[in-house]
Amino acid sequence: MKPKPYLLTSEGLERLTNKLNELKTSGREKLAERLHQAFQDGQDDDFVDNAELEAARHEQSIMEGQIQDLEAILSNYQLIDDLEVDKHSVNIGARVTVVEDGFDEEEVYQLVGAAEADPIEGRISNESPLGRSLLGSKIGDMVRVSAPNGLIEFRVKKIEY
Repeated sequence: MKPKPYLLTSEGLERLTNKLNELKTSGREKLAERLHQAFQDGQDDDFVDNAELEAARHEQSIMEGQIQDLEAILSNYQLIDDLEVDKHSVNIGARVTVVEDGFDEEEVYQLVGAAEADPIEGRISNESPLGRSLLGSKIGDMVRVSAPNGLIEFRVKKIEY
């Protein structure tokens, strides 16, 4: 049975594809140079341990894991843009403007699949606490999010697709 597809926006698909290509080309090339240099530098030492070589190998392992993860995502995805959703309520793919209760500053988030979530860039997962709370809400609705420091309420101000 095929696993559930990763939900991606077209921008997210492009971002992940570019990241994969970058890792497989320049990322691997730079790392190969670093591994070669660390190996060469280590041959001059009498020490058995070569910290730089070990660090480069560790970095290589992490990068290869990232490549595998990206390949798995890109081999099984569904574009959010292709989903038919109610444009009057918050669904995956929406840009949502909210205001935290008791504050005036507006915050804008795009609700995306977990594979392309990046809270620093304003892309939150539909599986995150805030994402789950926002799903299905309409303009004017208050949503509650359970956070480590207690319950936080947000009012939905705007929904854009």
